[in-house]
Amino acid sequence: MWELMFLKRHWTLLPAVILLSLRSVMTLTDGFDAITDELRKYPVVLVLIEATGGLEAAVACLFQAEGFDVAVVNPRQARDFARTMGYLAKTDRINARVLAQMAEVTNRHPGRERFIRAMLDAERQVLAAMVVRRRQLTAMLIAERNRLYPVHPQSRKSINIIIKALEDELARIDEDMNNHIRNHFKELAARLSSIKGVGTMTVAALLAEVSDLGSLSRRAISALVGVAPINRDSGTMRGRRTIFGGRGGVRTALYIAALVATRFNPVIKAFYTRLLAAGKAKKVALVACMRKLLTILNTMLRKNEEWDESYHHVSL
Repeated sequence: MWELMFLKRHWTLLPAVILLSLRSVMTLTDGFDAITDELRKYPVVLVLIEATGGLEAAVACLFQAEGFDVAVVNPRQARDFARTMGYLAKTDRINARVLAQMAEVTNRHPGRERFIRAMLDAERQVLAAMVVRRRQLTAMLIAERNRLYPVHPQSRKSINIIIKALEDELARIDEDMNNHIRNHFKELAARLSSIKGVGTMTVAALLAEVSDLGSLSRRAISALVGVAPINRDSGTMRGRRTIFGGRGGVRTALYIAALVATRFNPVIKAFYTRLLAAGKAKKVALVACMRKLLTILNTMLRKNEEWDESYHHVSL
């Protein structure tokens, strides 16, 4: 059952913008036709949805299939916007009003297109589901392994049974994912994995969650993934640069890839060594390697070229 709030229930309809606030999604059939029928009564140019822990993904895809532009916003961003607009209280009515105003601002923003959620094709949606499930299984497996040794001997048999089941399911997911990549993304996967350090899991994460790879500039793709340094300067103060936001799952995969590349990829290894020699902290140097690796991968796909060590000339 959908708990929905349309603008017309709470305030005057904003021109050309409909806001949809989804509190929970139990099924995709109940009420969806009614929603689209309601939206088509107005000259809608943007549907704005607040993220609800992943439940919004299927709904966003359905709206996109109907031809609507969809923007999915992080709840933290929505709350920050509310405070900026002077709303300190938090109720359903206030949230709906705030999100409506946010939709209006987003629709009028000069960079509006970068807020519009790109629609994944069916093959990428399947791959994305596998990648997410694999992360869940990995997290559960790590948790069970951490419980194994401190636990009372009475519980060890139970934990070992669960560990075995998780390992078997993880192996099955890996096989399905590899088959899916071979069947639908063979050429792209081969090109991405031609770089030493970039393994199957990194390739899967990039294909599933960074469909824009190869179509954006190096700065835009770095910001999208969350490996671009963010300035924190004010007046004469020069704050420490940090990375923030972006796509956490992809960033984790890139971290592992960069860690391996600093040992076995001559280009990344030389870059990492040079940064350390210049006095950079190891974590700072490693993040720079992640960004360089992503830049190289982005350039390879954009130019439709294979890996070449000359890519070490690509600047950050």
